[in-house]
Amino acid sequence: MEKAKKIAPAYYSRKDVLSYIYKFAQNRETIPRYGEDFGKRPDYPQYETDLFYHVKNGATSFHVSEELWHNPLQINTDMHQNEINELRKGWDLLIDIDSKYFEYSRIAASLIVRALEFHGIKNVGIKFSGSRGLHIIIPCNAFPQEVSGIKTKDMFPEWARAISLYLTDFIKEQLINEIGKFSYKKSYIKDFEAPKEVMPDIVLVAPRHLFRAPYSLHEKTALASIVIDKDKIESFDIKDADPLKVKIKEFYPQAEKDEAKLLLEQALDWHKFQKKPSKEYSQPIEVVDNKYITEEMFPPVIKNILKGVKQDGRKRALFILISFFNSLNFSYDYLEKTIAEWNKKNYKPLKEGYIKTQVEWSRKNKKLLPPNFDSDYYKAIGVYETDDLTEKTRNPVTYVLAKARARMKK
Repeated sequence: MEKAKKIAPAYYSRKDVLSYIYKFAQNRETIPRYGEDFGKRPDYPQYETDLFYHVKNGATSFHVSEELWHNPLQINTDMHQNEINELRKGWDLLIDIDSKYFEYSRIAASLIVRALEFHGIKNVGIKFSGSRGLHIIIPCNAFPQEVSGIKTKDMFPEWARAISLYLTDFIKEQLINEIGKFSYKKSYIKDFEAPKEVMPDIVLVAPRHLFRAPYSLHEKTALASIVIDKDKIESFDIKDADPLKVKIKEFYPQAEKDEAKLLLEQALDWHKFQKKPSKEYSQPIEVVDNKYITEEMFPPVIKNILKGVKQDGRKRALFILISFFNSLNFSYDYLEKTIAEWNKKNYKPLKEGYIKTQVEWSRKNKKLLPPNFDSDYYKAIGVYETDDLTEKTRNPVTYVLAKARARMKK
């Protein structure tokens, strides 16, 4: 900590460092830390010189909110929830990976980035925490403004937690395998604990949750919280976080509109059934032999997707098809052949490499149910259609299983 205190004045005197922290702090509650202690809340730098004022008074780092506010200085603990919602502009998703070993955080971060790509999210920011963790950010404008009539901006931290828990569950099996391989390969890991016992944690957010601002120093290590390119996670060297070597890169990506819509909807569906599993979801997927399933049993939305996507939404449709076929235990030969034929019918075929990556990822990870029929996704890609059974089964997979069971009884 003494080292961080010693180098902080010179480090934050760098125009590029302080300017970036100031830019990132806009609309965020921004709190200085003085060694062990944090400054008073709320606080917000109206000018860049406000940050340097804190540095001159001994600040070693700055911590910012995930929530974006119309005026952070108006926040107070006596506010009612509706007043807080009115003041909040939105929130970014900050996936805070913490681990006993940095190498485990690195493995988890790589898997999460790939999981996000599987859900159609390519624009993410990644940075070193300054110690043993990594931070991944998805901007608020990547999420839809509403889901089922509920404003996304009003659902912090509930929806951010749901996504974090969903991603933890989504990568869990592969993460255990990858940590197991790494632990026995690298002798410098001393304890050789079971991978399940040293799994990296995704820190769950709370109201007014703060995280270390990009390029802030870490008090214990005196390293900088530097930004890492998405394709450089595995090659990142902690020595690159030496404050003397810091080069400024953008942490906050330019997200596409609704880029994270599928992730949010899948997370909310998953979270809902974790709290209160319905009868249809509590049964194992492997309940019928594939010989009882024919393409005529597919629900209207799946049949419509297989005719080809005529507008935006090819990647979302691909996600639905992969989830659908995997959940019903169709062979990968069938899956690859069917998707290749489907891709030719699209208004513009997806690249074969992208499809191959998605299929390979699905093989290695936990099976996912496709979105429920009431998800906005089917309407968004122009394939929404219902019938009598749709109303009773709620999901494309349970729709097919219901028909297959009826056929088995006959």
